[in-house]
Amino acid sequence: MTASETDLRAGAITQPPIWLRDNCPCAECRDPRNGQKLFGITDLPPDLTVTNVSGTTVTYSDGHVSRFDPAFLEAQHGPDDRCEDAKRLWGSTDAPEHDWARFLSDPEHRADCLHAVMRTGFTLLHGVPAVPGTVLDVASEFGFVRETNYGELFDVRVEATPNNLAFTGLAIAPHTDNPYRDPVPTVQLLHCLSNAVDGGESGLVDGFHAAALLRAEEPDAFDLLSRTLVTFRFADGGTELVTTQPMIGLDPAGRIREIRFNNRSMQPLRLPPDQIAAFYTAYRRFAEIVTRPELMVTFRLGPGDCVVFDNTRLLHARTGFADSGERHLQGCYADLDTIASRHKVLQGQLAFARLRELFDGPGTADYLGEEVTQAQHMLQAAALAESAGASPELVVAALLHDVGHFTGPLTGAELMGGTDNRHSHVAAAWLAHWFDPAVTEPIRLHVAAKRYLCALDPAYAGLLSPASRYTLEVQGGPMTDQEVADFEAEPYADDAVRLRRWDDAAKDPSLTVPPFDHYEQRIALLARPGL
Repeated sequence: MTASETDLRAGAITQPPIWLRDNCPCAECRDPRNGQKLFGITDLPPDLTVTNVSGTTVTYSDGHVSRFDPAFLEAQHGPDDRCEDAKRLWGSTDAPEHDWARFLSDPEHRADCLHAVMRTGFTLLHGVPAVPGTVLDVASEFGFVRETNYGELFDVRVEATPNNLAFTGLAIAPHTDNPYRDPVPTVQLLHCLSNAVDGGESGLVDGFHAAALLRAEEPDAFDLLSRTLVTFRFADGGTELVTTQPMIGLDPAGRIREIRFNNRSMQPLRLPPDQIAAFYTAYRRFAEIVTRPELMVTFRLGPGDCVVFDNTRLLHARTGFADSGERHLQGCYADLDTIASRHKVLQGQLAFARLRELFDGPGTADYLGEEVTQAQHMLQAAALAESAGASPELVVAALLHDVGHFTGPLTGAELMGGTDNRHSHVAAAWLAHWFDPAVTEPIRLHVAAKRYLCALDPAYAGLLSPASRYTLEVQGGPMTDQEVADFEAEPYADDAVRLRRWDDAAKDPSLTVPPFDHYEQRIALLARPGL
């Protein structure tokens, strides 16, 4: 291992050279229009090494140079949005409830509903018209209908010759639907058209939470259920579906990612006889946890109610009912990946709309006595960043760097009155609702960058506008030697200095620059936080 490779493992970069080279973000390696790689693994040298590391800039033995965003490197250690770490596990919870009419008309309400399905595992929609087939309209707002042997939609009601116990009045224990499919349908919708029977209450159990309890209480049982293959099967006159998977599915890091729990379709275990008893002991323990009454959320679906839930995580159940009245639900399946996609896209759209309101509203106000407005100043800074070839994150940081003047408790007027409004920190904290550190950290540091540049180059202060020279003193003046060292150790210090220089130059009343809408796609793409 070379000295620079040792530095990789001692610093912020811990990945080996081939991983870094394969994930280089530069325009030579990735198409800037879509982010897709422009090379294959066999195009890279098999004996690739690192020859130099400077911060998060890496030079390789083939002469290529990669400049990584620290937030990108940090994100590689996080979970995907399907595993337990990305969920809010619950033993008992109030049902997230949403209104269908608001879902359709209010993007904020719709985003909250999608988030509930991804994070909590379900939502209960009220006010869905109790008209046959409407569940397909609901599913189309969450994703694409996944057609199965049951059709695009299926009716859940008592049938004379049922091919599934769901089509009887019998009680149904907590279970995964369609565990015999690969892949299993990840989202299920059940829409109530009528419910005039005694009984028939619906229930949901967080299977991830139940599995986590098993892991804590009986780790050997958890281990056994996560590595033992179980076969599930469904067959009728026109269908034969079989798949073999563990009851508790894990990702490569050992995190819970999927539950397949369905006693009705579980087939005889294919294990050596001396291993079967241990499996059944573990299976029983898991079943006992799953059926703990305190872990189930129970509700009664009335006409117009539609429950949408994650079928890879939540186990659903139903109490029995007598055939003395009508109980008619219609259901269908969809998939989580589209819900996640729509939630992220919607979050980006909402962020853009909110920020545009700021630019069209308080952004039109005076900018600390300069000859441009707040909005004009930030638009000019963004245009300068774009002209300099800055990354999309840094362009957006330049565009939004001063929103703290009108999103915090103190405005620019207080700053000019001698009170530091800490607008850089206010803006970074407020924008962190939508954006990653690659956007928010240069903003947080852009005032500090002014103090830093004044400490390193006294002539720099002479280039500042009168308002900037005044606010420099209010904000602490030039940095001390220790503050300089601390600033230089910040991962985004270089970006903050670049932003600072664009900030200083963005005060020309005669300059024509692109409008805020010019940045819509970049904002919408970047403003997609995790769950």
